[in-house]
Amino acid sequence: MRILVLGGAGFLGSHVCDALLGDGHTVVAVDNLLTGRVSNLKHLESDPRFSLEVHDICKPFDYGKVDYVFDFASPASPVDYMTHAVETLKVGSAGVFNGLDVAWKYNARFLISSTSECYGDPLEHPQRECYWGNVNPIGPRSVYDEAKRFGEAATMAYYRYKKVDTHIVRIFNTYGPRLQLNDGRVISNFMKQALRGDDLTVYGDGSQTRSFCYVSDEIDGILRLAHSEEHLPTNIGNPSEFTILECARLVLNVTGSKSRIAFAALPEDDPKQRCPDISKARQLLGWEPKINLETGLSLSMDYFRECLASEQMVSNACHPH
Repeated sequence: MRILVLGGAGFLGSHVCDALLGDGHTVVAVDNLLTGRVSNLKHLESDPRFSLEVHDICKPFDYGKVDYVFDFASPASPVDYMTHAVETLKVGSAGVFNGLDVAWKYNARFLISSTSECYGDPLEHPQRECYWGNVNPIGPRSVYDEAKRFGEAATMAYYRYKKVDTHIVRIFNTYGPRLQLNDGRVISNFMKQALRGDDLTVYGDGSQTRSFCYVSDEIDGILRLAHSEEHLPTNIGNPSEFTILECARLVLNVTGSKSRIAFAALPEDDPKQRCPDISKARQLLGWEPKINLETGLSLSMDYFRECLASEQMVSNACHPH
């Protein structure tokens, strides 16, 4: 197949490109590089089946006939979507429409990456796909939450009224190589602080929970959903639930760091619990994650070490002694 990956230079988008090329497809990645990075795709430069188009998908685009459109285009970390609030809303609306229009034009399939943020600060635990969520539509996180909820609505509209073959994946916290070092997410924050010997910042009392899925497991689940006949949202995440404090201690254990834990005020609208019910994915796709958090952190450590070393080299070049 010839496949478009929107947001293909991002964390998950670049891993999707790798997996699709590995399956023998031709891939066109489209990214405006607002939060994506060319370095995530550098290893694909010499592959004749791969190309990168630098373009803002909020403006119409057409790169010829395609068989599938994967939409992974959006700032996805709190640091990024709060910095680029308006862009996040635009890519979750105009950008999604443009991607759906390409799929409709070429009778291609379409998969949108949605998020567990659709559940907000959930009153149901664990979260099933039929739960409508508890989202503050005007809070600081709303630019991302509502962009993704709107993207789901647009995707279902094209499925129902334009007969586009669509799929919606609700992604829970995912981590691994290519996660940006300074994106403010839990794992990247903790790994960076632990490897530097800085205090690990835990917000609130650390009792809030998250469920962390290693990137290879996440991509496997996404591709299984992409090839299925399921059109309603499907949770792809790891149901093993950890408090933030437990996660911090695990990072210290894996890295061997002597860092301490420091507590800070809880950000506004920070969810108290987040854990997927993956019964649907198990039954429908035969999928469940294989890599536990301790193993995944170990697999990620070299990547974070390299990021820190690169950052230090840049710092030294900019501020020579």
